[in-house]
Amino acid sequence: MSTAPHPLVTSARRLAAEVLAPQAERVDQEGVPASSVEAVKRSGLLGVSAPVEYGGSAAPASVARETAEILAGACCSTWFVQTQHHTPVQTLAKSRLPVRERLLGPLARGELLSGVAYAQLRAYPRVPVRVTRERGGRRFDGMVPWYTGWGLNDVMLLAGVTEEGEALFAFTEAREQPGMRPSPPMRLAALTASRTVSLELDGLWLPEDAVALRTPYETWAATDRPKNTNASPAVFGVAASALGLLESSDGGPAAKETARVLRGRLDEVRRQAYELADHPVPTERVDERLVVKTRSYDVMRAATTAAVVAGGGRSIGLDSPAQRLAREGMFLLVQGQTAEVRTAHLGSLGSPGSLGSPGSLGPLSS
Repeated sequence: MSTAPHPLVTSARRLAAEVLAPQAERVDQEGVPASSVEAVKRSGLLGVSAPVEYGGSAAPASVARETAEILAGACCSTWFVQTQHHTPVQTLAKSRLPVRERLLGPLARGELLSGVAYAQLRAYPRVPVRVTRERGGRRFDGMVPWYTGWGLNDVMLLAGVTEEGEALFAFTEAREQPGMRPSPPMRLAALTASRTVSLELDGLWLPEDAVALRTPYETWAATDRPKNTNASPAVFGVAASALGLLESSDGGPAAKETARVLRGRLDEVRRQAYELADHPVPTERVDERLVVKTRSYDVMRAATTAAVVAGGGRSIGLDSPAQRLAREGMFLLVQGQTAEVRTAHLGSLGSPGSLGSPGSLGPLSS
């Protein structure tokens, strides 16, 4: 007996079919439009993991992953803009500071869209963004190398390191203001549409009640490090869309057979990845998580390559979804990459047999 999909999964499918997928090639070239952001806000998906009492859905992790797959497979640029929002929501849900009551409801209900500016924390002990006390608040100085959704987000969650060695996160409006200046939008090989900039901070002052989290750096890092050892749902979404193209191509029986084989591999590695993601201790089985993560990359790379090959010369046109998916897949290889993930991925690419099929996707040791 089949069960009805979660309402947010239904909402994600409708958003993907009616808004995101039909204009994905144009968005890829012109940028994520405000209309797409408004559609995401109306969908309820921005509150997928937010507390019910603040207007969210508190949906299971499996629902959050499935909706992410759907959005990424339809338009990876739009997915990437909105996925930034979920870290601020989760940060506020755990916070006991005053900013929780001011912002968690509007973010959970999709009234506001938030971005994040905290990847620079992973450079520690180098401190790209310094936070000092000033005038009863906090002063931010330094450089944020990546900030996605500029011109689309309403607020941002900004992070830096204090003189006491704490990781400090605070909210501010996502606009140019005294002490914060954006670069021109970056031109990227993939996801230029996501409106990514760098931010120069020169005395940006925020009041103390803007702070959402303050914790010793090592405490924050201990929870951050394991996150990127898990495979991203976006990888499975892009791979599935590429296989859909392959199945509907005019590549003949070979295309359909390749799609069948790769879909079986995708289903298996996806099952393994989500079993590990649901493991109750995120710091355990890290080696297995990294193996499965690199296998997910293998399958995605094979799927997007097969879609390009089946499309022939047409795949090189900028109006081809096959080349867009291939570039989006390239982006996902490095999105959120840490030194640990990079080392594991490079090691897998240099191992015997890595230039052939993605290899066995049999059960891993427990």
